[in-house]
Amino acid sequence: MYELVNVTKTYNATKRKVTALDNVTLSIPNGQMVAVQGPTGGGKSTLLQMLGALDRPTSGDVSLGESRLSKLGDHKLAEIRAKEIGFVFQGFNLIPTLTALENVETALAPLHVSGSERRDRSQAALASVGLADRLTHLPAELSGGQQQRVAIARALVKSPDVLLADEPTGALDEETRDEIMTLLEGFWREQGLTLIIVTHDTAVARRAERRLHIKAGKVKDA
Repeated sequence: MYELVNVTKTYNATKRKVTALDNVTLSIPNGQMVAVQGPTGGGKSTLLQMLGALDRPTSGDVSLGESRLSKLGDHKLAEIRAKEIGFVFQGFNLIPTLTALENVETALAPLHVSGSERRDRSQAALASVGLADRLTHLPAELSGGQQQRVAIARALVKSPDVLLADEPTGALDEETRDEIMTLLEGFWREQGLTLIIVTHDTAVARRAERRLHIKAGKVKDA
């Protein structure tokens, strides 16, 4: 379970202070599928950074299970990201010089998994997203939807508890968007993931069991 208590995040911009999150208190139970919407600059990305152990609040507490993310050092946060949290991004973030299989294997490198186990698990992950026949393809040889499937396989190959998706369908057409969302929903149901999706797309948000709206750093249930 995520617990955010009185979380505020401020940044020093030119000649002014920007409050990206403003005294946010929020609970997200294990296994919940949540969509986060709001205007550009409203704080969506900052919220995701807090949930992903990528940043710390200026004040307040962020916890994931027994781990108080806001109080941990960089090494421990990196360990939590490596083991417990998967990330999917709008831009796919694949390494262009690596094959689909090698891109997925990178997620297991920090976990000190043997080479043979990395290959086996990565092949299985790619098969689970329908890409068993694309193992040796480079990203440039794949469609946008296929690249996002590789990114999903990379996020899930380490069997995380949480999957954070930042505009995962933003670069895709409507048909491919729906295919990707069906895929994500399937993994959410089968694996009991906590799935949190930041999206501008209302059609995507409507598929979640809970919708949050964030504006000017304030979060509320929609």
